[in-house]
Amino acid sequence: MKIGYFLSSEEYTPAQLIEQARLAEDAGFDGLWISDHYHPWNDEQGQSAFVWSVIGAISQVCELPVTTAVTCPTVRIHPAVIAQAAATSAVLLNGRFRLGIGSGEALNEHILGSVWPTVEVRLEMLEEAVEIMRRLWTEDFVSHHGKHYTVDTARIYTRPDSPLEIYMSGLGPKAIDVAARIADGYITTQPNPEHLKRFRDNGGGTKTAQAGFKVSYAPTVDEGVEQAHRIWANSGLPGELAQVLPSPRHFEQAAKLVTPEQTGKSVVCGPKAADHVAAFKPYVEAGFDEIYVANMGPHSVDMLKLYGSEVLPELRHAGRL
Repeated sequence: MKIGYFLSSEEYTPAQLIEQARLAEDAGFDGLWISDHYHPWNDEQGQSAFVWSVIGAISQVCELPVTTAVTCPTVRIHPAVIAQAAATSAVLLNGRFRLGIGSGEALNEHILGSVWPTVEVRLEMLEEAVEIMRRLWTEDFVSHHGKHYTVDTARIYTRPDSPLEIYMSGLGPKAIDVAARIADGYITTQPNPEHLKRFRDNGGGTKTAQAGFKVSYAPTVDEGVEQAHRIWANSGLPGELAQVLPSPRHFEQAAKLVTPEQTGKSVVCGPKAADHVAAFKPYVEAGFDEIYVANMGPHSVDMLKLYGSEVLPELRHAGRL
């Protein structure tokens, strides 16, 4: 099992993300996730840099493998353009790049004025997008005239020696089944063993399964709860709200239904290494191959130091990695 660090593009500036990537490598993490957003979830988070520029910069400061968690290659950006961006990232990272994809959220994808499709249509679009991208990574000039996309004699000239791997996010049964069938790996934020079993039983087999979660490091538990609730209360919203709400203001309104007490019970907060070690247990027991942890709030440098000196060594000493 590998442990990675999750870079939150919605919360940190490009310079902070680049610094965190370097420090994560120094701390002994095995890889990086990085989110791909046009908007943050709420104004308190306050950032949302263009992920492909940040990945290019990260490639110059550390040698960890990078996975987008996740890119939506269907509405806001045409899959032929994502294919080029991903290929360039793989070249810059000397092949240490995996394209994590998902069906997206209205929050990011509505900005061009298109109607937000149903989940069935979004998954259909995603499957066609994957076909296009894989052809562009392996063929010369590609033309495609499909149900959702057209590509006219396109060729990607800058691409890695080997075709990229595509990992797919799946939080519901329909998406999990598509991921099992078309993707090279699985991505989720839920430590749900039944979801992982469904992925493996429906075609995923022994493909790599990644999962990620957030913690809130702070000098005290109370401060950790306060910053987690203030910045990321949206993480406590249930069901499909994350896929259909169209703006940060809507998320701020909906997040008022989440109480600080609920946040404190669902997120590991504070400075104790033992609490952070314990947060990995549900994901380890579920059977994930790679687990990525993000920090919420302004203490990411101190969080990375704690993980380097105590959390990762303890996990490894306990034989869990």
